[in-house]
Amino acid sequence: MLVCVLAVASAIGVVALAAVLFRKLGRGADDRDPGGPSTGHAGAMLSALFLLVFAIAIIVPWTTADAARENTYAEGQAAVETYWASTALPAPAAAEVQARLRDYVGFVVDDEWPLMAEGRLSPDGSALLNGLRAYATGLSVTGDEAQDARSAVLDGLSDLSTARYQRAADARATPPSGVMVLTILTGLVIILFPFMAGARPRGMAIVPLVTMAALLGLGTYQAWDISHVFSGGLAVKPDALRAAAQELQRIPQTPPSVRMTEIPSAPRASQTPLGR
Repeated sequence: MLVCVLAVASAIGVVALAAVLFRKLGRGADDRDPGGPSTGHAGAMLSALFLLVFAIAIIVPWTTADAARENTYAEGQAAVETYWASTALPAPAAAEVQARLRDYVGFVVDDEWPLMAEGRLSPDGSALLNGLRAYATGLSVTGDEAQDARSAVLDGLSDLSTARYQRAADARATPPSGVMVLTILTGLVIILFPFMAGARPRGMAIVPLVTMAALLGLGTYQAWDISHVFSGGLAVKPDALRAAAQELQRIPQTPPSVRMTEIPSAPRASQTPLGR
């Protein structure tokens, strides 16, 4: 903040120093015309500055939302691939892993997604996923097919966990600090600039100014509205995970034909999410 204040003060100081020096040296001419070169130059630069800041306020959330949306599809795909891999596990491990996956995906869609509009994830979701990983890690199986299936399940759960961490980061993502403040400030300056330059619009001359002000206000509101990935105009919906949940229901379970030497005694996560 201090650096920002010093930068503003230095820029103002340069203008004041230049004005004093040019007056003492007798260079240039007085410019009091609201449409003169000083006003025209300042107006053009202020317009360019506003457009730059406004572009940042729009592009950053837009690209963040696109990346977050792609990540939800990666998360849903990881859940489906893990479910498919679990069908090669021996009974009752296959059914247990599949039931826990359905519980997790359903919890994310129904209970966790609304929390992400507040920039956070539920700790219960992490507990469900970590419990599933601990269960799969503790499985003791025999046979190459079952061992390969267990490894594939663990790899899928690792991908699912990575996607979850990325979703948590997306939920906390916001535009660079101060961008919205600068957008509002530069927008106000653009609106008031003709008056600051000494012009007094009258009659129909004020209509374009009012139109510009209305559009600037609308654009600034839209920039604020899309500033969060999981709320507002660009909110990422759980469509990918809903589709994954439907796909999990359609995947057939493998008959209990593979023998397993040991099933860990850890209890399965209940259908009711933790903390309820």
